[in-house]
Amino acid sequence: MTAVPRDHLETIYADGDDPWGFRTSAYEQAKFRATRAALGRPSYASALEIGCGNGELARHIAPICDQYTGVDAVETALQAARRTVPGGRFEQLFLPAPLPGGPHDLILLSEILYFLDPEGIRALAVQINDRWPGAELLCVTWLGPSGNPLQGVDALDLFRSASPRVWQRAVCASRYRIDRAEGVA
Repeated sequence: MTAVPRDHLETIYADGDDPWGFRTSAYEQAKFRATRAALGRPSYASALEIGCGNGELARHIAPICDQYTGVDAVETALQAARRTVPGGRFEQLFLPAPLPGGPHDLILLSEILYFLDPEGIRALAVQINDRWPGAELLCVTWLGPSGNPLQGVDALDLFRSASPRVWQRAVCASRYRIDRAEGVA
């Protein structure tokens, strides 16, 4: 069960495909550049972004990946993502659910975990670790109030505790942090 229902997510996008101003916000664009810089390698065979939104982070990540797959619960966001990264693969998915297959060696979770409940977070971590133990994981976490039952750091702590990986904080900014874990295989 998710902490935030699908209709709430769709309401966020009711007035357009960029509710957080990802395209125009200097802060958001700087965070996307910091996310790419926090990656452990210069390129990847296959990236999976969970909660890809309108594809603005994908715009920074997809060019260094042979394949890019993004999933999101909201079709409005996915339509924008398809326009933003035409070479990417985008699927509608409402967690908890099986993630799209592929030889993913990079999995991104950017400001998505606090939309889930503790059970959903643990299930997501177990699925990722079971299916892609060798993948690098990158979690971007908003440090302010999420407006959801779970706050960012609490959700991140639940995810990290459900993962056998060794985590390191790659970036600590005033309003967000980025944590990275290498694969365990």
